[in-house]
Amino acid sequence: MTRAEKIRSRLREAFDPALLEVVDDSESHRGHAGYQEGGESHFHVTIQSDGFEGLSRIAKHRAVHDALGRELLAEIHALSLDIRS
Repeated sequence: MTRAEKIRSRLREAFDPALLEVVDDSESHRGHAGYQEGGESHFHVTIQSDGFEGLSRIAKHRAVHDALGRELLAEIHALSLDIRS
């Protein structure tokens, strides 16, 4: 399973999102710190779920990080999040 697939799977399980987009943006970071040959080092995630309702921006980010887990986050150099409730 690719990192992108793991991200999708874990976020679907945790939040049952109405919208989930996981974009591997690694190629646009070629030559920069953290770039890994073959990609899957830089991701942009857009997620919309009722589960984020009433949470602060920091709490939303923490919830996503918790859902992804430390081991997967350790494999990713950069993760940008667009979280909507």
